[in-house]
Amino acid sequence: MDVVVVGKHTEVDSALRALTVEKVERVTKFASDVRRVDVDYEQHPTRRAEDSHACEILVHVRQQLVKGTAAGIDHVIALDRALDKVEEQMRRLHGRRVRRRNGSRARSASVAAAAAASSITVGAEADGAERVVVKSKQFDVKPMSVEEAALQMDLLGHDFYLFTMADSGRCAVVYRRRDGDLGLIEASS
Repeated sequence: MDVVVVGKHTEVDSALRALTVEKVERVTKFASDVRRVDVDYEQHPTRRAEDSHACEILVHVRQQLVKGTAAGIDHVIALDRALDKVEEQMRRLHGRRVRRRNGSRARSASVAAAAAASSITVGAEADGAERVVVKSKQFDVKPMSVEEAALQMDLLGHDFYLFTMADSGRCAVVYRRRDGDLGLIEASS
């Protein structure tokens, strides 16, 4: 695994570089196919002291990218916060891989059990069978670019992702089309 440490508008000394390499090696416990880890440190002297030092970690796993960004009062705190985010995403990625490897039988049994436990009727289909909502979620919609939303969609392993467009402030959905390309649905005001 290659670890690339870069500083933008700041100097990365050898002690910080060694600490970074040591801490970043923890992500390999979630995936054995980590190819490269990019760690970018940045300093913003015009920001508040609490978030003047930023750290961005980008983990290159086979066919996946996992990203974590955080800020802190110094680079070590920012590294720890970003690494916590990356480890959480790596944990989710590992769980998805295990579920895929174990097959769909266990997954289909759990979906049937959830449908029986919480049967919310939405409507009836043409053949008379009722459609049931088996899962409901609530989450904060964050402003971001379309590229960031597509990356988040891939990291979560979903076929769609709801977000707020950073430039217009409108809600939008990025989704994966059947042909493999991406589509965008943007709400009008």
